[in-house]
Amino acid sequence: MRRVTWRNLVARKVRLFLSAFAIVLGIAFLSGSLVFTDTIGESFDQIAYGTVTDVAVRPETGNGDAIAMSVNREARSIPASVIDEISALPGVERAQGAVNGGGLFVVKKNNRLLGGTGAPTIALNAGRGEPIPNAAGDQMLKWEQGTAPVKDGEIALDARSAEVAGYALGDTVKIALPSDPPILKAKLVGIFGFTSGGLAGATLVLFDDDSAQKYFLDGKDAYSVIQVEAKVGATQREVADQVAKVIPEGTESVTGDSVAEESKDLFDQLLGFLNTFLLVFAGIALVVGTFLIVNTFSILVAQRSRELALLRALGASRRQVSSSVLTEAFVIGMIGSTLGLALGFGLAMLLKVLFSQFGLDLSGTSLVFQTRTIVLAYAVGVLVTMLAAWIPARRAAKVPPVAAMRDEIAMPESSLRWRLLIALLFGFAGAGAMAAGSWLDVPRPIVWVGAGIFGVLMAVALGSPIIATPVLAVFGAIYRVIYRSVGKLAAQNARRNPRRTAATASALMIGLALVTTMSILGASINTSIDKGVEREFSADFIVQNVSGQPFSPEISQKITAVPGVDAVSPAQSIVFKADGTQVFASATDAEQFAEVFELSFASGEAPTADNTIALSESMAESIDRTTGDVVELTFSSGSYDATVTGVYADSNVVGQALVPLSTVTTAGIKRGDTSLAINAVDGTGTRTVRANLERAVGDNPTIVVQDKESYAEAQRSQVNTLLYLIYALLGLAIVIAVLGIINTLALSVIERTREIGLLRAVGLTRPQLRRMVRLESVAIAILGAVLGIGAGLLFGVALQRSFQNDGISDLAIPTGSLAVFVLVSALVGVLAAVLPARRAAKLDVLRAITGE
Repeated sequence: MRRVTWRNLVARKVRLFLSAFAIVLGIAFLSGSLVFTDTIGESFDQIAYGTVTDVAVRPETGNGDAIAMSVNREARSIPASVIDEISALPGVERAQGAVNGGGLFVVKKNNRLLGGTGAPTIALNAGRGEPIPNAAGDQMLKWEQGTAPVKDGEIALDARSAEVAGYALGDTVKIALPSDPPILKAKLVGIFGFTSGGLAGATLVLFDDDSAQKYFLDGKDAYSVIQVEAKVGATQREVADQVAKVIPEGTESVTGDSVAEESKDLFDQLLGFLNTFLLVFAGIALVVGTFLIVNTFSILVAQRSRELALLRALGASRRQVSSSVLTEAFVIGMIGSTLGLALGFGLAMLLKVLFSQFGLDLSGTSLVFQTRTIVLAYAVGVLVTMLAAWIPARRAAKVPPVAAMRDEIAMPESSLRWRLLIALLFGFAGAGAMAAGSWLDVPRPIVWVGAGIFGVLMAVALGSPIIATPVLAVFGAIYRVIYRSVGKLAAQNARRNPRRTAATASALMIGLALVTTMSILGASINTSIDKGVEREFSADFIVQNVSGQPFSPEISQKITAVPGVDAVSPAQSIVFKADGTQVFASATDAEQFAEVFELSFASGEAPTADNTIALSESMAESIDRTTGDVVELTFSSGSYDATVTGVYADSNVVGQALVPLSTVTTAGIKRGDTSLAINAVDGTGTRTVRANLERAVGDNPTIVVQDKESYAEAQRSQVNTLLYLIYALLGLAIVIAVLGIINTLALSVIERTREIGLLRAVGLTRPQLRRMVRLESVAIAILGAVLGIGAGLLFGVALQRSFQNDGISDLAIPTGSLAVFVLVSALVGVLAAVLPARRAAKLDVLRAITGE
């Protein structure tokens, strides 16, 4: 039996390679995703562990989380006088102050921003005296050219940033600051590298100590962190305990290892979505590939039915026959996994290059190929292939030995009754989960909707042989009218084995269902943006940072003096927890805000006094609070109580809560405007005012002036960019589905060799034969499109409903896009039939008639 199995594998190399290719693509995406995310993790680990000293003294972090700490810029500092007290401790070798500033941008020589939407730009101070080494005993920076800055008007840059921005030693560098002045011009006196590896696309700007304190600590003689080097023989914990006794209230002494672990956890939280995002698409590719493998093995087993019956007649047991089929599947899984791993390494390199265009530069980190990736790739690849071949293997074992003596053998087919029953169970469970996530008040509705989508997808895939019958009957009627006998043959061939046709169409169905879902969600987001802007954008102009970062409040003062400007309302986005629930809030001046916007309050009014807050209706409902209640607000600096002054209708203009600007200072957050809403003087031409505004901020490339139309367009472009990325990734599933159609048609042609010979013998021409195969392929592709678009419509509506309270309030169906999907599916059917049709047309008539 082993020899027979190997002979079958060698004899069917091309067919089995097509099946293995589905596994290759799925495993490539799985392993590529793991390699890429492991590489990101390694890069950030190098940063986390390469930038910590033995002990760090910092403001207490309290309950700060990853998102809040990345949005809220720390304003608290530590007096420089503490350094002398720490230096005098017995376990301390040296102590030095460090300034960490954020929100700044280097402007390239072409006046475009360096970075922007990617990794951040971080300001550091050069330090007074010899820099303190990291916990591993290495200097954090290594000088490649020039020296460290020593006075105001001098800076140093990391080597990658200097090269990308086009600056050389001695050049004047333009920097946009989040403080005063908004634009700084300084001489580049030094270029350095990061000792521990790459910076993942981050930009480091080095200032002298006085300048760093001036621009990022409001000129105070203080530091963001005190770095401490332990004496030889003293442990981090011992030194941290000593330091804790002399530092002021509101600060904490933390070991370097603890800081590194915190940084690592922070990076993991921020990058967790990316990892999940990529692995989801790997899973989709594997699911679609499973349909292809099931189909391939079903056809191969059917074609070998006489051979299997002869083996049974010669004494082979059922177990040996099924083991033979499963052995072939095992070999295919191993080959597919091996090739997939190799391709995955290349895919990881491609992702590395792609993400570098978005600011995540990993050029300083080699690709990380962990043993876990190899084990998981082989385990998943082999397991998926074996499971896909299990049903055909069982069917092969049921072939009776006496069947070897018959001319025609029909493989045993299970009844569709159980299949239909299981499909109905999946369908009802999935529909129920989607309904609960869309219309009921359940925790994490998106999880319910996601589970429901999976259930309905499985229901459609299992029930597709039954659903396919009426759809293919329609094709039969159309084909008979247009193509007569050739069309009738094509329709009958598609309907001959509904399981096979449906399984092939299901692979395409899954890809199109997800593409349709995302199209509806994207169209709904864009429609919601347009209607929300139309409904709530009462300001004449919005001024924002192109990357969404806070900018200098001095810009607000400059814009207030612009001719034609009537009112300016600054707002700063902040993140905190209200009674334990994360809140994305807007800090504003209530009086200035009221001059530009009019919020609809269900009760109460806007907050004006310290320690007050207004909540959106959805947030008030979420934390069960209303006007007059007290809410505990938690920041990294600590917690305090705030009184709810009002509840307003959900709005896209402000966040989930509204707080006075004084909250920013109270919470220890650095002031910086996220947006400025501007109204022009009545009767003044908006074009004139816009031109004046653009001149006022013209030297600052981080700032953009938008009216209603350009603001909406900017929001839509962000959504569309993400959609295009998702479409590109879902294209992988479509590619596998096309391979499935090619594979099914090719095997079907081989299976019908004698039939094709007879048709040619009675007068069917080669062009007619090719047309017959193409029409069959188009029927399969359109069936997949009908099933996919139908399911996608259901999923899209359910997702829109589940996100209704998150701003996606208006449902939109992109009928034009759906029509394009159907046309593309028909084209896919035509292209997929090219090779099988050519093979069929080249068959020798006499050999085909006598062929087995």
